[in-house]
Amino acid sequence: MKKIEAIIRKSKYRVVKEALHEVGVNFFSYWDVTGIGNEKKGHVYRGVSYSTSDIQRRYLSVVVNDDFEEITIQAILKSAATGDVGDGKIFVSDIKEAYRIRTSERGGDTLR
Repeated sequence: MKKIEAIIRKSKYRVVKEALHEVGVNFFSYWDVTGIGNEKKGHVYRGVSYSTSDIQRRYLSVVVNDDFEEITIQAILKSAATGDVGDGKIFVSDIKEAYRIRTSERGGDTLR
């Protein structure tokens, strides 16, 4: 099993969610997060200067069986990309075990 964590633009969340559903990933968790990225320039809006160093993003956490790893990553890459700086990152890590609390079932079948 793999844990796929993605930090994406909040504006792309709906498109990413739909792309994940299309490839059969129907369960994941998400959080609204603030981070600091490489973009250092500020912006001016209605005469007021504000910093863009604190960036609002959405953090997704998806656990999938090994055979869904590449499909899930490609769905996120294609749907989250704008081509601009700040599109986000994807991190992949191994999951040793998973348990379904209701039945005490363990392993990859808990993800279905």
